[in-house]
Parts: sequence; structure tokens; C-alpha cells
Amino acid sequence: MADWVLAKPDIVRRAWEAGIVIPAFNVPFLPMLEPVVQAVVDQDAFALIETARIEWQKFECYGPAAVAEAFARFAVPGYVRLHLDHVPVIDEDDLEVDFLPIIRRAIELGYDSVMVDGSKLELDENIAATRAAVELAHEAGIPCEAELGAILREGAGPLPPYEELFESGMGFTDVDQAEHFVKETGCDWLSVAVGNLHGAVSKAAKDLKKTEALLDLDRLGELREATGVPLVLHGGSGVPGAYILAGVQRGIAKINVATEIRQAFEEGLRTGGGLEAGKNAVYERTLTLLKDDFRVAGLRQVLEAPSKSELGTNPDLRSHPELWGSL
Repeated sequence: MADWVLAKPDIVRRAWEAGIVIPAFNVPFLPMLEPVVQAVVDQDAFALIETARIEWQKFECYGPAAVAEAFARFAVPGYVRLHLDHVPVIDEDDLEVDFLPIIRRAIELGYDSVMVDGSKLELDENIAATRAAVELAHEAGIPCEAELGAILREGAGPLPPYEELFESGMGFTDVDQAEHFVKETGCDWLSVAVGNLHGAVSKAAKDLKKTEALLDLDRLGELREATGVPLVLHGGSGVPGAYILAGVQRGIAKINVATEIRQAFEEGLRTGGGLEAGKNAVYERTLTLLKDDFRVAGLRQVLEAPSKSELGTNPDLRSHPELWGSL
């Protein structure tokens, strides 16, 4: 891949090198965005706000432009950035998606990073699709996330018991393939399948408690060594805190959260307290995740200094803080 210049510091790589994680909160309903940001600010943490294609199809966030507009209204600089989550090449209904125009539009809207998901493709096709998205992102000076492996979705059809799935390693990211994939695509962050599950989005299953998933920690460590890039955990809702923290030690630098805060919002609405009750429920659940599950409260300042790799490529950063770039 050709050399490229970041418009802002790669905050996920900084987290990866510091051994901490950046939570990425999906907002399938636009009113969720404000309380998430407020919780992040109140905990002096750092997070990504993100939206995925499936959310503007199945819920009420109305697409990248609407999310970008809400983000511009409520974001507090230095605490949050805007990320385009899951733009699939083949979607959840097995339909082909014209994915590059979606990514291009998000870049035009000012998204700070993007994701392409070619995980339903054969390896060579995933590499080709991801490389095209990476080139778009890098031309704009922003990082691109990709996915390799099959992260199953609850409620998407009959599945064997979770324990059997985990034991079999079905769909788990292959270490050798991951090393090859990262080298060939130039992706900056890699979403991996190591026992994690996507939350349900179907009407029949979206309100059910999510399965408590485990993580293959040995495989995570191998993936970190093989790829040399920050790893991303999708389906963070329902993973026990001890596994999350152990996963961070083995290369997880970004963790996606959708189901936990969405269900909190919807439950708040159902209690009869209206929109404010839903927003308050999101705020409280986000606080708990930041403090107790991810343990990132008060760690924002860790991300302000350049990483070892940044210092390695630009030694002047060590003595010139004005060159560090803003969060």
C-alpha cells in the first residue's frame, strides 16, 4: 500500500500501544447519542460514536448524515470521534451492497474513521473489497477497519448451543489468514471472531437478554502477534468484564457496544417515563460500562500523548507537544 498521512492521530492505535480500550457506542436511535457523550465526558474517558448500515435500516437513526448532524450538535471535542461501523459487502439478508459510495459519503460528511465488512466473501474477494475501501479512507487521511472471520448474530436463525459453538471454534478468525489479510489490504484495525456474538436485531429476538459470550484468549494473543494491528471486538454486550480486560491485554483496542445501551433506552421508554427516561437509562448504563466493565474512566489523558510508533516515525514529537494533534 502507498504511504499516507493521517489527518488526526490514530486514536485506536494509541490505545492499543497503551494497553487500554476505546469503547465504540452504536446509536440506533438518535436520542441515545447525547447521553452517551455526556457519560463519556463526565467520566473523563474517550469513546467513538458509531452507526452501522443495519441500524438505519432496522431502527431509527436515519443514516450517516442524520447521525453526523446529531454528532455535530452534541459532541465535545477531545472526548469523542465519529466512526462509520459495519458497511457490508454482502448484508445480513445475503444481498450485495454497493458499499463504496456509502463509505465515500461518510468521508464527505466528516467521519473520522470507517469500516468495511467483507467477511461473508471468500478470502481473496474480501481482500479486494477491503483494499478498495482502505484506499478511499487513506486518501482522506483516516483509518479503515475491516473484518475477517464469521461473527454470528443471535436471532438470525437456529444455532447450536453457544457452548458447542465456542468449543468448535466455528467461524473463528484464522491466524495465518489474518496475517496475510492485513498485509494485503493495509487495513488499520481488524475486527475478529473469537467467540463474540452480534446482538439480535429481529423483532422476535431483539429484546431478549444476550448470551454471555466467552473469548478465545489464546487465539487473540496469536492474532495480535501475527497482524501487528489493533484488534476490534464486535458484540461487546454480554461479554463478562474479566474476559474484556483479558482481551485488552491481548490486543483488543476497540470494543463495540450496541445491544446493552439500546435495550436500556427501549426499556426506559416502556416504563412510561418517555424519552427522558430512555435517555437517562442510556446515560446510567454507559457510566457503568465505562467505570466497571471497561475501566477507562479518567484515562482520556493517556491518549493525548503520541504512541511509541508515532515517536519512532517523528522524534520531534517528544519535545514539541504542539505537534501531537488533537483527540
